[in-house]
Amino acid sequence: MTVQRAQFDRAGHLRDEQGILDALRASPDARAIVVRDGRARIEDGTLVAVAPAEVAGDAEWALLGRREDGTPLLLAAVGREPDSIDAAPEETWLGVRDTGGMLAAADTELLVTAVALASWLRDARFCPTCGSETLLRQGGWSRRCERCGHDIFPRTDPAVIVAVESGDGERLLLGANANWRGRMYSCFAGFVEAGESLEATVHREIEEEAGVLLDEVRYVSSQPWPYPRSLMIGFRATASEKRRARPDGEEIIDVRWFTRDEIRSALQGEGPVGLPGPASIARALIIDWCDGRSLPERADGAQ
Repeated sequence: MTVQRAQFDRAGHLRDEQGILDALRASPDARAIVVRDGRARIEDGTLVAVAPAEVAGDAEWALLGRREDGTPLLLAAVGREPDSIDAAPEETWLGVRDTGGMLAAADTELLVTAVALASWLRDARFCPTCGSETLLRQGGWSRRCERCGHDIFPRTDPAVIVAVESGDGERLLLGANANWRGRMYSCFAGFVEAGESLEATVHREIEEEAGVLLDEVRYVSSQPWPYPRSLMIGFRATASEKRRARPDGEEIIDVRWFTRDEIRSALQGEGPVGLPGPASIARALIIDWCDGRSLPERADGAQ
């Protein structure tokens, strides 16, 4: 469903080398991925990487890693100031939502990493403990407050996303979020709360949003989602017959059971409802259910 092995070398061993960013910015072999407003340049289905000297204006820099051929890759996170706007056409600047299925796996992973790290670089300049300005360390992967000694690292917020099927495996339960005004149905999702396991989050979120209890939960796959810093952890689950599905009326305004034929029609854009786009793990979970069978029974009875 999602890439299981890293598609580029993050070169973590280089991050603590003294002056690594300055050295790579001066290297004729290095290339930089420029990110602004959560978007990077995409041309002809490829993530554009430029020479560091071509990056105009003020930028926050970080070491992304190396391509398979050894090319060093940097991140240049720029703002909206006039002197930092790349002259490339506006339509070539795309975000993760815009590129579903367009990029090769390695470029997709690079784009997600670059967008997530760029957001952190530009938003975490000040110490959360004392408010002092921080200094970049570890090739752009941490910050140090010189006043109080606090170390800050890029944050990832875990969230579960769940495809809920009926006990016989023949129907899929999806919900319409209030923000979509009923135009699209998707899997149920929610952030993991403090002190909560992933499995407990799955049970809680589905009961809260759809009113149903679950008989079985199975991990499927995960997807980093840099808006702003989530890790979407995908599950499939079987609904208990003990309760009728109902929306919470606030975040979820409608819930509906779909047959495979209805899902196939929706995936082809023929109705009866809209589904998430190809960049989302939600769509992958829906396709996984549509193309597969009901959840296999677990020998250990785990939930």
